[in-house]
Amino acid sequence: MIFKRTATAILMAIALESVTLAAGLDFEAYRKNVEPIFLKKREGHARCIACHEANNSAFHLEGLAPGATTYTEEQSKRNFAFVSHLVVPGDPSRSLLLKHPLSPEAGGDEFHSGGRQFATRDDPDFKVIAAWISQASK
Repeated sequence: MIFKRTATAILMAIALESVTLAAGLDFEAYRKNVEPIFLKKREGHARCIACHEANNSAFHLEGLAPGATTYTEEQSKRNFAFVSHLVVPGDPSRSLLLKHPLSPEAGGDEFHSGGRQFATRDDPDFKVIAAWISQASK
C-alpha cells in the first residue's frame, strides 16, 4: 500500500511538472488566485465544487475534507492538472475553462448545466482567470 501511494505521488509530481513546463501555467498564481473561485459561492449559482467534485468531466475538482474550507497542496496539484487541460496558454478566449461557463451572448458555449457563472467577460472572477491564462507562455 505504501509503495502504491509513493509510486502514485511520484507519477503525479512528474505529470504536474510536465504540464507546468509544457503549458507555462503558474501553479502558485493558480492556487492563490484561481482555485478559490471554484470554492466561492456566486449569487444565483452553486459553487463550482458542488458539481465538479462528483462528476467525471474534464473539469474535475477534488472534494474537500470534512470541515475544510481550502484545498491541501496535494489536492491543488491534482486540480491544477485537470484545469491545465482546459486552458490554451496565453489565449483565454479559446480556453474551455472560461468559455464553457460563459454566457453564449458573451461568446460562451451553448450548454453548461451549472448555469452561466459568467454573464459577461467583465465579471471580476472571469477577469482573474483570464489574466492567469494570459500570463502563461504558449
